[in-house]
Formats: sequence, C-alpha cells, structure tokens
Amino acid sequence: MAADAAGAVTGAVVGAVAEPAVSWVISRFALRMHLNGNHQDLMREATKLCELRDGISGEISSNRMTPQITQWMSQVEEMLTEVTGLYNKYSDRKKHPWKLYRRLRGASLSRDMAVKYEQVHGLWKEGLSIKPMLRLAMPVVGIRPAKIKYNSPLHKYVEEAVSFLEDPDIRRIGIWGIVGTGKTTIMEHLNHHENVKNVFDIVISVAIQKEWSEIGFQQHILDRLELNVGSADINKNAQIIFNELKNKKCLILLDDVCCSIELEKIIGVHDMQTCKVVLATRDLAICKVMDVDDEIEVKKLSDVEALDMFMEKAGECIKNFPRAVQVAQLVVKECGGLPLLIEKLAKTFRGMGGNIQRWTDGRRQLQDLMNEEGMRAVHQVLHFCYNSLDSNPKKDCFLYCALYSEKCEILVRCLLECWRMEGFTHNDGHEILGHLINVSLLETSGNKKIVKMNKVLREMALTISQERENSKIIAMKCEELKEPSNREKWTQANRISLLDEKLQNLPENLNCGNLFTLLLQRNKNLIVIPNLFFASMCCLRVLDLHGTGIKSLPSSLCNLIGLKGLYLNSCIHLVGLPSDTHELKQLEVLDIRGTKLSLCQIRSLTWLKLLRISLSNFGSQTWNQTDNVSEFVSLEEFSMDIDSSHQQNNVSSFVSLEEFSIDIDSSHKQWYSISKIIGKELACLKKLTSLIFWFPKVERLDYFVRNSRPWKDFFDRTSPAWEDFSFRFQFAVGENLTSYQILESFDDPSYNSLKFIDGEGVNDLIRKVLAKTHAFGLINHVGASSLSEFDMENLKDLFVCSIEGCNEIETIIDSTGKTESVLEMLQHLHIKNASKLESIWKGPVLAGSLTRLRTLVLLKCRVLTKIFSNGMIQQLCKLEHLRVEECDEIEEIIMSSENSELESNQLRRLKTLTLLNLPKLTSIWIHDSLEWASLERIEISVSPMLKKLPFNINNAPKLRCIHCEQEWWEALEWTNDGFKQRLNPLCAFTRSSG
Repeated sequence: MAADAAGAVTGAVVGAVAEPAVSWVISRFALRMHLNGNHQDLMREATKLCELRDGISGEISSNRMTPQITQWMSQVEEMLTEVTGLYNKYSDRKKHPWKLYRRLRGASLSRDMAVKYEQVHGLWKEGLSIKPMLRLAMPVVGIRPAKIKYNSPLHKYVEEAVSFLEDPDIRRIGIWGIVGTGKTTIMEHLNHHENVKNVFDIVISVAIQKEWSEIGFQQHILDRLELNVGSADINKNAQIIFNELKNKKCLILLDDVCCSIELEKIIGVHDMQTCKVVLATRDLAICKVMDVDDEIEVKKLSDVEALDMFMEKAGECIKNFPRAVQVAQLVVKECGGLPLLIEKLAKTFRGMGGNIQRWTDGRRQLQDLMNEEGMRAVHQVLHFCYNSLDSNPKKDCFLYCALYSEKCEILVRCLLECWRMEGFTHNDGHEILGHLINVSLLETSGNKKIVKMNKVLREMALTISQERENSKIIAMKCEELKEPSNREKWTQANRISLLDEKLQNLPENLNCGNLFTLLLQRNKNLIVIPNLFFASMCCLRVLDLHGTGIKSLPSSLCNLIGLKGLYLNSCIHLVGLPSDTHELKQLEVLDIRGTKLSLCQIRSLTWLKLLRISLSNFGSQTWNQTDNVSEFVSLEEFSMDIDSSHQQNNVSSFVSLEEFSIDIDSSHKQWYSISKIIGKELACLKKLTSLIFWFPKVERLDYFVRNSRPWKDFFDRTSPAWEDFSFRFQFAVGENLTSYQILESFDDPSYNSLKFIDGEGVNDLIRKVLAKTHAFGLINHVGASSLSEFDMENLKDLFVCSIEGCNEIETIIDSTGKTESVLEMLQHLHIKNASKLESIWKGPVLAGSLTRLRTLVLLKCRVLTKIFSNGMIQQLCKLEHLRVEECDEIEEIIMSSENSELESNQLRRLKTLTLLNLPKLTSIWIHDSLEWASLERIEISVSPMLKKLPFNINNAPKLRCIHCEQEWWEALEWTNDGFKQRLNPLCAFTRSSG
C-alpha cells in the first residue's frame, strides 16, 4: 500500500503546481485516506528492519565489524529515530481534539510515511546484502594445487591424513620427512580436499617462517579470520582467537615447523575440542614435543616410483626417444627419490626437446653439482633448472617473482606489466610466463590470472639475485628497517619488497640510486610517507603502493624521473598528489581505482599508455593544486565542463593511451549520464588497444565502433578471433546497473568478452561484435528463441557462453538445414533461469560441433526435458564437468531413446557430476556399460526418484568423493553389494541444517 501511495505522492506534488485546485484536493484526500494503511506498512517495515539489525548484532562480534556494517548500523539508528518521530506525530494527531486539524495534518503525514516506507525498505534490502559478510571467513583460501596422480605415493599420504582427520579420537597429526619429499604438497591438498571441506567449517593454513614470532603467528590467524584486531598482548590475542573458533569445527595446518609451538598459549587450542591440527616438519622430534596423536612419515620414492614420476612429467618427448629414457634413469638417481627435484628436473629436460646431446650434457652438469647433502643439494639441483633457462630475459623474469612471498598470489596482469616496465619483455611476456610455468619454476592451478612461487625456489632465487648484476633483491620485514645494517642494504638493492607487512613508518631519507622496483602494497597502516623518501630514487621504474593507508604523496615523488608504473589502487584515503606530477615524463601505467583522486589531478599526464580508474575519479572531488586546497565539484559540473570546449578534464586528452579500464563503483547510478561523453572521447583515441567499458545503450557502443580507428582496424582483420589479439575488450551493454560484472569469473584475462543485458531482438551491431568475441553473456534477453538467431557464423570462435534469465529461449542451437559444424571452439556453456528452454540442440549435431566443450551447467531450466539429444553426447569427448540443478522435468541425464549406440568411453574425460534438486530424475544412464575413466567427484541431492547408479566395480576407478544424503544413499538399489562396500568410504554425507 505504501508503494502505491508513493505514486500518489508524486501526483499530489505535481497537482499542487500544475493541475486545477480540484485535482489537488482529490489527491490530498486520497493521501489522507491511505494514512492508516501507510502507518501500518511503515511500522511493519520498521519492525523487519529492527529484527534484521538485531540479528546482525547478535551474529557479529565487535572484532568483525567492518566499516560498511558500522555505517549501515548508524543509518539504521538514524532511520528508526525518524520513524519514531513520525509515529509520535501519528499518535499526537489521533489525540488532538480538533477534527479539522486531524484532517489537515493527515495528508502530509500520510505522504511522509509513504516516502519513509520506501527508505526503510531500501535500508532493509541493503542489510540483506550485508548479512553474508557475517559468516566466518571463507572455509578455504589459496590457489588450488596442481593435481597429483591417483594412487601415487603422495596421493596415498593425503588420503591417509584425511582418514586420520575423520577419526574423532585423533586431534593432532604430524607429517615428517626430509626436504623435498612433498610435505608442502600434501598440506596444500589437505587444504582443498573435498572431505576436509565437508567436515570443517574453516581451514587455517600457516607457513611457519624461519624468523617466526608468536605475535606474527597470531596476526596471521587473525587476518585469516578477517578480524580487524591484533595487539602486542599475546594473551589478549589468544582469547580473541579462542572466542571466534570455540564453536567452530576448525582445522589448522602448520607447514615447515622448525621448532616447538605452544598452541595452547598462542590460540588456546587445548580447550577447543572441535579443533584439529596437522603439522609438517623435517624433524620427528618436533612431532613428539608437540604431542601428536599419529605420525605420517613421508618417505623418498623408490627407484621405480621415481622413474615413473619423471616419465610422467617429462611427457611425450621421452617416449619418442629411447636414448632419453637411459639418460632419465641416470638423472633420477641424482634426485635421491625427492619428488620436488624429480618434477623440476623432468620439466627442465622436457624443455630440451628431443636433443639427446643436450640431455647428456645436462646430466653431466647435474652430476657435477650433486656433491652436497640436504637443503644445499636441493638448491644445487634447482640452480641447474634455473641455468637451463635459455635467455637472460627468462632468468630476469623468474628472479623478479622472488619479490613476492610464497604465500602471495601474484596477479598475472600486473606481473607482465612490471616485467615490461623493467625492460625484461616487450611483446613476449605471455610466452615467457608460459615457459616458466611449463618448466615448473612458477606454479598455477589452471587459473591464468594468478601464479605463485614455491618457497624453496624463492629461497634459491633470492640467493641468486645477490650474485647477479643489477638483480639484487631484498625481501625485508618491517622490523628489519630499524636496524642500521639493513638500511644500508637499500643502497645496493635493485628491487625491494615490503609488501603485506605491518609497516607503519618508513625511513626519512635513504640512498637508493640503484633501485628499480619498490613494492609496498597492502601495508594498510602506512599512512604517511616522509617528504624526502623518494629523493634519491631517480632510477625507480615500478612503485606499488596499492592498498596502503596513505592520504597524500610527498613532493619527492617528482624526483622519480624514470618511473614507468605507479599503482595507487585501493588507497581509499588518498586525496592528493604533488603539484609537480607533470615531471613524471616516463610514466606509462597509472592505476587510481578506489582512491579519492580526481581525473583533474592527473590531466597533465597526457603521455600515459595505461590508465585504470573508477567512476568516482570523474568528479567525486577535484584537487585545486594552488595552495594544496581540496575543492569538491559535483559530477554535473564536471559533465558540463566536458561537454564544453574545455578539454583539460577529458579522457581524450590522454592521446598516447593504449589501455583504458573503468570500475563502476558506489557512484554507478551517475554512470548513465556520463558514459555517453566518455564513450565519445574514447573513440578519439588513436592508439587504443585494450578497453574495459560499460555501454548503457547499444547506441553508445555503436558510436564507438563506428568512430574508433583502432577498432575499425581490428574489425577489418580477417583472422579468426581466437588468434587475433590486436585489440582486447571487455564490454557490458545494457541499462541494468546490477549486472555490471563483465564476465570476471572466467579464467583467462585475455578473453575478449561481451555481456548483453536486457536486450531485445537480434541487433546487427551485437552480431558484428560477437564475431570478435571469446566470452559471451546474454542476460535477461527477449525476442530471440535461440542463440542461433545471432548467426552461427559469428559464434564459431566463442570459448565461453553464459545465458541467464532469457525467458524466450527455447533451444540454444537450431541447426536445422545447416551443413557446417557449430561452436567448434566452445569450452564452457552455462545456462541459468531459462524458463522456456526445452532442449540444448535442435536438429542434427554435425561432426566437429562442441568437440572442445569442457563444462556444461544447467540451472533452473524448468521445462527442459532433453540434455544430450540427437546424438549430441557423441561430440563431447572432452567434457569434464556436468552440473544439472533445479530442472524439474529432467528424467534421464543420457536419454536411452536418443543415444542407443554409445561407445563405452563416450565420457572418458568427465571428472565431476553434480545433480541437485531434480524431482523426476530416474536415470543417469540405463546400465553400467559406460566407462567413467576420469570421474573423481559426484554430488547428488534432492533427487528421490533416482534409485540406481550406472557404476560397477571396474568402470569408475578414480572416484574419490560422493556428496549425497545418507538416507538416499542407503535406499539405493545395487546389483553388486561389493561395489557399494567399495564406495561407502568415499561418501561425504550432507550435514543436516541443525
């Protein structure tokens, strides 16, 4: 009722100005008639808001109170005070003895209550979005480790540890063995193991540093729990940690423990009955002192196991050259059965290809090095891998990564930029990165956005850097800054890392004439940089300050005449730049996202090549550099200035710009009006090669593609999209502000992506852009019954396709009358909330279609009856992940009536099968004739009519985990009880909500 009355409010206001008096009286009467209803609605909504506030207050401790939650709580109190005021007015009005007074006051009070209802409702909705923040920190964090071979020695150690963790009588486990046997790999896999995630609410993984401290250890746990506290008082910190974890099932993983740790003192773990600890150490005595319940000795590999591992990691090259096998046997002997060395060496020799002479020479060099023992021998072998890099740029790039700690996830995009600004690479950064990953000198989990460096490799790289000219790296802790001897190291250092530390102060003045890179990011307590700090750093090329607490930069910043990259993103308090910023003539890369800086403050840097900004940088405030006084200017004023002949604030003034991206932040509602102006300016940039942008209207995208010379050059190229990266883009098109995310979830940052939101029909421009697109998202679209209507020729280079909320889509592909294959490059297909979708494919499935598809997700497709129709499944030889959820009409996953001639290995690569809330599902496949050779994980829930599984004792050899309800599992029908007994240990039963 209040929402309806809000419409009447608008009518009343307009009527009072422009309509006849009679209309105004009628509208006032209508408002007064709604008074009681508006009062009831408002009180009901205020009660909901109070309940939500109380619920949030009850669930969250003051230690977890973020600024956003604090601000919301404050707004709620203000709002409830205002509601109380209206309530009092309502009560006073009812008590007033004069009837005329009550009538006169009724209309305005009714209007105020209707407006207040909308405000209260909006605040309530905002609170709902905040509520997920109250949960404990993510159960698991970190890069998922590379998979280990099923039934390999390391896999057996992981499964043994998991079985101990599932034993209620075991609370502490010690994993021990000499360096290089794989203890860290075991710990990483425990961190991400499916059974562990099902048993524990949170996993806390801590790599113990050599110079560890009790306070530092506590702070790591506090940070992991996302608690905004921490002090120098060990007992106080321990109590905070205990209070946070005492009612949680918690697993603590301690890697590389080199001395006894009093966990009872540091985190009160002795009193937490639901807390378990796994520690990894090289010293069995530490396991004894720390009173573990069970020990796992990680032994060196046998000769046979070591050779098998080497052969697997070396790949095809060794199989094609018999003499290489002979060399491999000799190389493996030098590794002493250590998996760490075997993996690194295997991939290093793999990089030598089939050149047997290189293999033989490499083996001799390795033999000369292996006269050491223990850790020194390990470093010698890894040094050999480093020396096998065939160019100085590759070596430089590898050493540069040692600036980042082993726990740090290195963002690939920024790493490549730093390499380029340091002069290591030009256009070959991706190629070098790929090589370092292939030879196992850098690690990745398959996500191409992030890499990291192994701890032992980093130690070696830091050592090598001290010996190599112009490569000296210092990775320092903040307390080391206070020591005069360490401060002197800055003079010789070429690259310094102080990132992620609790840094609060920097030295006033240093002699750093040889410094090329300085990383200070994420030191949130660093608020002030001394005025002369940068005075001697004239050779500095890369300066990363992102996530620090700085409010301004010192005037000595302008001494950085060689600076090429400046990262200031997420410096949320930063409002000022020095007046002489224009002296930074070499600056190419600037990131000011999430700061309070204005575009006006950087307008003199017209030579920038890469600029990343937030919408708020367009006018939330500008900086008047005269007298260092900040002056706030509204967006409307700024927009008018852009639209006039004044050019000093324009994006187009950055004439050398090659890459531009803009984050739409909390000011996104202003974007609709300003995007037209910015889009026109971007079209004027003649060197643009990369753009991340949101076009609220198709017409604005149309203007850009018609007027941008770089886009025209790119579009006129005839090479297919999957091999043409001369222009990279991530576009969102549409007015829905809440759908802004531009396909960020996809792993490869180099994908050209297009997200089309709330569109209608088939737009010719969208068709054309699709031809150059790798990832396409179609959201809330109407006027199209299939994706084919966008022209299948334009879809042939898609890697990723996501369709969501398209309620008129009936089939994805209609190949009726077609003679050529479709979607040959597609790897991921996600379909959600397609209420009229009846099938994925209509018509013949031509050979070559979907042959690269790896992931298929179907969610809330309520009338979908067919998944693999018309022999479609026969094309899916690379399908790895299948998820079907809330598809009410699905009866069979693989329909027997349409797939009568399936080969037994049809789904040989399928790794995960997820089937949730499928009320009519009766069959995955009618019998056990298929081979599920790669299947590792199954999740089935709320599918009561599914009574049989298509497995037997031999056809799913790699199955490791089955998530399901215990009641459903016990009711399954089996043709072989022995197979059920084999699968029982793999079950992770769904925990009840209670």
